[in-house]
Amino acid sequence: METTFDSCTDRPLPATVLSSGGDRTDALIATLAAIVGAPQVLTALADKARYEAEWRRTYPGDALAVVRPASTDEVSRVVAACAAAGVAVVPQGGNTGLVGGSTPDNSGTEVVLSLDRMRAVRRADPLDNTLTVEAGCTVLAAQQAAEAAGRLFPLSLASEGSATVGGVVSTNAGGEQVLRYGNTRELVLGLEVVLADGRVLDLLGALRKDNTGYDLKQLFIGGEGTLGIVTAAVFKLFARPRTVVTAWVAVRDPQAAVELLSRLTDAVGERVTAFELIGDGPLGMVLQHGTAGMRAPLGSVPAWSVLFDVSEVSARIDPAPAVEEVLGAAMEDGLVLDAALAASDSQAHAFWALREFVPEAQRLEGPSVKHDIAVAISRIPQFIDEAGAALQAFMPGIRIVCFGHVGDGNLHYNQSAPAGMAAADFRAQEEAIHDIVHATAARLGGSISAEHGIGRQKQAAFLHYKSPVALDAMARIKQALDPAQTFNPGRVLPRLRPRPAAAR
Repeated sequence: METTFDSCTDRPLPATVLSSGGDRTDALIATLAAIVGAPQVLTALADKARYEAEWRRTYPGDALAVVRPASTDEVSRVVAACAAAGVAVVPQGGNTGLVGGSTPDNSGTEVVLSLDRMRAVRRADPLDNTLTVEAGCTVLAAQQAAEAAGRLFPLSLASEGSATVGGVVSTNAGGEQVLRYGNTRELVLGLEVVLADGRVLDLLGALRKDNTGYDLKQLFIGGEGTLGIVTAAVFKLFARPRTVVTAWVAVRDPQAAVELLSRLTDAVGERVTAFELIGDGPLGMVLQHGTAGMRAPLGSVPAWSVLFDVSEVSARIDPAPAVEEVLGAAMEDGLVLDAALAASDSQAHAFWALREFVPEAQRLEGPSVKHDIAVAISRIPQFIDEAGAALQAFMPGIRIVCFGHVGDGNLHYNQSAPAGMAAADFRAQEEAIHDIVHATAARLGGSISAEHGIGRQKQAAFLHYKSPVALDAMARIKQALDPAQTFNPGRVLPRLRPRPAAAR
C-alpha cells in the first residue's frame, strides 16, 4: 500500500505545548533556557528575525523560539524536550538555502534550532586525510582548517563564507569542484547525528571501508534535516594543487562547451577540476551590479562563456601546454571564439569572482525565478534550446539567466522578468515557469533538483515527478526515524497521514 500524505502542507502539526495555553509554552521556554542558557533562547521579534527568513526572503516565517545550543549534548537535550512537548524543530545552519527548507512556517509553533554556535574544528589529520568539524563551522572555515594542515577541502561554493557544514551535508551540496572531487555525499566519511527522540547516533568513524551493515549516514546526507540533525561530520581531504590553470573562454554555443569539456578531459583527465558555463545574461548582470573592478575578461560579453580550472598536485607536471594545445585546436575548429588564461592567482580570483557574484547580481536585478536542474552532460545543449524556446513562447522577452556546473550536468537555469514587466505580474507566473523548466528537464531524463534540495518550494514537482515507489520508501523511512514528525515537518515530504491499522 502506498503512503498517503496530508495535502495541506502548511498546516502545523498539533503541538502539545500550545494546546494547554501559555503555561505550557512558558514551561518549554524555561526548559530550553535551562539547557542552553537564557541568552541563547530567542523569543523577541528583533532577535528572531534573521533566523526566520533566508537571504532571498522568499520563505519568511514566525518561530515560537530560536534556540542556539553549543554542544551535541545540548542539541540532544533540546530535541528531547521539544519532542516531549510535541513541538516541531526546524534545524538551521547558515540559512543560505533557496527552497524554504530551513526557516519556520507562519504558525508560530516551530522551534528553530540554530547550530551557529557549534563551530569547532575537532580534528584535522593530514595522515588520514580527514577533517572533523562541527555542523556550525562554515565551509570557508573548513577550507582554512584543511589548508593549515597542508591539505585541500575541495567543497567550494559562492556562499561558502556563511554556508555551514551541517547545511551542505543536509542538502548534499555540490559546488564548483564536483567534477573532480564529487559532491558532499562523496566527501563525507562519517557523521554525528541527533535523532528525533534525542539520542545521539555516533557514525564519526574516519574509515574509508566499513562494510558492517547499512550505511546509515547516507540517510542524513541530503535529508534536509527531516530525519535527524547533523552535529558533526568527517570529510575526506586531498593533496593541495601546486599548479592551477584558469581560463575564461568564449565558445560558439553550449554544444561547443560540451565538446570542449570532452577534449580537455581527453587531454588532461581528472585534472579538469571545474567547468562552468555562463550565458551573456548573468555576466551582463554581474558587470552592471558588481564592484568597480569587475571587468569582462575578454573585453566584451560573449553569448556563451566557459570558466574552467585544470589543477595539478605534482610540481613536476605543468598542465598549461596541454590546455593551450586543446584551446588552439578548438579555436581552429570553430568551437572556441576567444580565450584568456589567467596570468596570476589574482587574475584567476577575478575570473571566479564574476561567476560567484551571479546569484547576488540577479537578486539586485529584481524578482527572479530559480531552478537547479540536472541532465546528462550531452543533453545540456538540448535542454537550453528547448526550455528557452518554451519560455519565450510563454512569456516573450523573459530573460534567461543560465549558468552552472556543466562538468557534472547541473545548470542554474534562472529567469528574470522581461524589461518593463511589473514584479507582481512576473511573480504571478512563477508556477507556470517552474512547470515549463521542470517538464523539460524530466522529459530529457533529468532531475528538478541537483544540489539545492526540495524544501517547500519544489515539493509539488517532487511529488509529481518522483516514482510513487520511491516516495513510499522515503515516507516509510521518515515514519521509522521520526514518527511524531518532530523534524522539519512538511519539508521535502508533506506531512504523513496516519497509516490505517491494517496497513501497518
